[in-house]
Amino acid sequence: MRREAYAAAIVVDADEVAWWRDRVAAIAGALGADRSTADVVRLGVSELLSNVVRHVDDRRCLLDLRREGPFVTVRLFDRSRAAPAVRAPDWTAESGRGLWLLREMTAGVGYTLTREGKWVWFRCRVAATEPPD
Repeated sequence: MRREAYAAAIVVDADEVAWWRDRVAAIAGALGADRSTADVVRLGVSELLSNVVRHVDDRRCLLDLRREGPFVTVRLFDRSRAAPAVRAPDWTAESGRGLWLLREMTAGVGYTLTREGKWVWFRCRVAATEPPD
């Protein structure tokens, strides 16, 4: 039976981002994602977790992956109310392109502010070769 959702409460540590990349790629596969989609999920989770390490004082997070029809949706809750910036990259800068690149590679990137922090999310087609709706 295919899994439909996965959630974990984590404390983000820079030394564990690589472990989480591999873990979410396997979870995406269990949700039905093809290898190409699992690779994008791996990259996206790395970006979201790295942003928490860089920009959020309280690193307690909630990670949520779920199958929603033809999509895998990945959400990360952190305890900062600072809205993430998805902007055109400065190609000469050393950073600042991650969310923009993720937006270009997925079916959408966004965030939702809450009283306690924010959810940052992205969505990928389960099969990268599926035609768009």
